[in-house]
Amino acid sequence: MEMHATAATLEQELTFSRFDQMSQKYPNQSALVYLGEHFSFRHLKDLSERFAGALSALGVAKGHRVMIYIPNCAQWVIAFLGVQKLGAVVVPVAPIYTSHEIIYMINDARVETVICMDTNFCYVKEAFAETDLKRVIVTNVVDLLPAWKRWLGHLFDKIPTGKVDNDPRMHRFSRLIKHAPIPKAAAIDPVADLSYILYTGGTTGFPKGVPGNHMGMTSYVNDVTEDVAGEYLNEGQDTYIAINPLFHIMALGLFMAVGLNRGNTTLLMPFPQVDAILETIQRFKVRWLLGVPALYRMILENDRQDRYDISSLTYCYCGGDVLPEEVKERWHKRCGTPIYQVYGSTEVGHVTYSRIGVEPSPRAIGFPLKSRQCLIVDPATLEPVEQGKTGELLVTSADTLKSYYNKPGETEKTFVEIDGTTWCRMGDFVSALPTGELIYMERSADIIKHKAFRVSASEVEAALQDHPTVIGACVVGVPDPKVGERIKAIVVLKEDARGVGGTELIRWCRDRLAAYKVPSYIEFRDMLPKSKVGKLLRREVRDDEIRRITKDKTPTQSKGK
Repeated sequence: MEMHATAATLEQELTFSRFDQMSQKYPNQSALVYLGEHFSFRHLKDLSERFAGALSALGVAKGHRVMIYIPNCAQWVIAFLGVQKLGAVVVPVAPIYTSHEIIYMINDARVETVICMDTNFCYVKEAFAETDLKRVIVTNVVDLLPAWKRWLGHLFDKIPTGKVDNDPRMHRFSRLIKHAPIPKAAAIDPVADLSYILYTGGTTGFPKGVPGNHMGMTSYVNDVTEDVAGEYLNEGQDTYIAINPLFHIMALGLFMAVGLNRGNTTLLMPFPQVDAILETIQRFKVRWLLGVPALYRMILENDRQDRYDISSLTYCYCGGDVLPEEVKERWHKRCGTPIYQVYGSTEVGHVTYSRIGVEPSPRAIGFPLKSRQCLIVDPATLEPVEQGKTGELLVTSADTLKSYYNKPGETEKTFVEIDGTTWCRMGDFVSALPTGELIYMERSADIIKHKAFRVSASEVEAALQDHPTVIGACVVGVPDPKVGERIKAIVVLKEDARGVGGTELIRWCRDRLAAYKVPSYIEFRDMLPKSKVGKLLRREVRDDEIRRITKDKTPTQSKGK
């Protein structure tokens, strides 16, 4: 395993260590504001340590896997910090995953504990029979709010709830943290011990677990805190709004970097509701914002946006996909500030950021962080391309792990060794300006960016091909300015298939895939284009779809006489 030269100096810089320092320095400062409730640094630290104690009492120990299967809420943050302090391993997943998806991940990561909402408990319940799951901790979005707020919410039917069985394996989050003892701090090695396992799409149809150590996350979080934000961040006085889901590495990293690790207040939004976001920015004079292209577009197209004063916004970042130039220009005109770019992946964490005060170039994804090294190569030979030429982006860091969990075949495809250094193939094609700023050109045909989520085409194809009447499927991303790309599936059915249409196959996918992975539409064909060795020519299909769209949008030219 590679080790960064400064690992010894960062031994105490675990994922949560700077948060603990800020809790001592700014104990009464609001760390979180969630649904109107303020959680001070002191209180948040106490709750996270009590939760760690509750987990310990239930039998969770260092190295055990704990799945966080809930949306943005105070409990997410408390659970994340508590699991980390116990030395256990966080497995954050989207709260909209189906039972089919979480059963696979529970078995793959050897998860014994799941934290879920009462609204998705039904999916976890199905997992008991097919996994070694030992316990479930259930919560609701309003569990940590005062009784009168919960009462009003239920009175006006504003709080979604779900049925939870009376089972000895089920525990209530709110009860666990009331009287739990604070455990002795676990001895954690920031390099050798895992902090998390995150899941990303697999090229074989199965999601891939990406293991991350504490050092890997700490290194890029520190880069952002010290070098990107640096002097522009007002420690103990600033405000950041967290809208993107925290189970995504981009959102979690920036939340730690400019919020918890600098003693600042984070406005945590449970749902991306535009009016609520604008009202929160206005009320709390928010200065820092992270969004995806779709969020910026939603704000700009909201017909009530002019009613809100969002002039406090100063540092706006966009990630998950390349920001369209027209959105960037409209935002600058509306707010008087640029939108900066952040780029990264589950495998390597945050990689590049725009420089504050420097207008990002068109289609730029930023400059490499100090702890990340970038190389642009010919994808066939892995030889570096000439300056300014387009090639596949490779990324490495001495601080990160370089493998997938239990997936040696996938590891071999993605991680390559060049001159003794292991690099991650990003699947994105870029070029570099003389200044070092990276410019995005295109992505691998296997990766679809839908609403800023990275969707593996192979994973969707595998779900379709599980249907008894489907013998072949090709899934591609079709450009759409509102969502990035829409997911289109081209399907070949068995000759004797009868009465099977797109509606049934989409319903089949909904039962097996998270909502953002489900195809928007399905086209049926007699055959799919394949190479001489039988490999699906997905890029060829995608290019055909793009040409078709371009042709349809081209205005008809009238002929001269």
